[in-house]
Amino acid sequence: MKRSVRITILGVIANVLLFAIKLLGGIFSGSLALLSDSFNSLTDILASLAIFFAVRIGAKKADADHPFGHHRAEPIAGLVVAIFAAILGFEVIKNAFRGFFEARELNITLPIFIIVVFSIVSKLYVYFLFRREGKKSKSPALLASSVDYRNDILVSTSVLLGTFFGYIGYPLFDSIVALCIGIFIVYSGFKIGVQNVDFLMGKVPNDEIMKRFKDRALSIRGVRSLNDVKAHYLGNFIQVEIHIEVDRTLDTERSHEIAKNVQNLLQKDEIVDYAFVHVDPV
Repeated sequence: MKRSVRITILGVIANVLLFAIKLLGGIFSGSLALLSDSFNSLTDILASLAIFFAVRIGAKKADADHPFGHHRAEPIAGLVVAIFAAILGFEVIKNAFRGFFEARELNITLPIFIIVVFSIVSKLYVYFLFRREGKKSKSPALLASSVDYRNDILVSTSVLLGTFFGYIGYPLFDSIVALCIGIFIVYSGFKIGVQNVDFLMGKVPNDEIMKRFKDRALSIRGVRSLNDVKAHYLGNFIQVEIHIEVDRTLDTERSHEIAKNVQNLLQKDEIVDYAFVHVDPV
């Protein structure tokens, strides 16, 4: 089993455990902030399941039905994470507003603080794990999850503040924290969604990546200049289409050799899925 798949399984287990702990803590304490954070963990369970299946599918090799691989599976999972976050965020915001007008008795105890601190420490560990593996494997699904875990750390820290102020006699602050949690979840969902929609829609890579492709192509002996360079994301990888200009007096075999050298060099880049090279005689 691939390391990235094992990590996603760990994420599912961690989210199930944290959801159960936070939900019980929120019910017994009456804390809106802690209940809101528990529902955030519920969507994290669904999101982590989506990430698990996406990573497994995305790792499959190209086949007859998918000649360019299954790379779009991971951005689709990232988009699912964004949708879950947006729906939940609005629900949390609604409940937070209700808390401003409905008095709730807060029973904040030491175990509640322990629950939140345990959540922060657990999420911190999983965050670094997903972030490191996501960067290593260039996985948008794992990177989206790492951002989600980072947001959860900030949210849980806010819950800790909310429960503290409730404990010292300012229960209204608990509703304020819950409102902030809802807004933050919606924002995070929007940000993750935009990034993964770009992957699915075939967005052009940034200028730094495009310059790298051009410089590598021009470094090949026999390439006089570049006529056109295009690139777009295919899931989390990039396809490149490049037109190289070569001496028109060269024979076909030599021109093909130059084009092949350009293709091989571009495809050595870990983010390049395939490079299409066209030869223009000049």
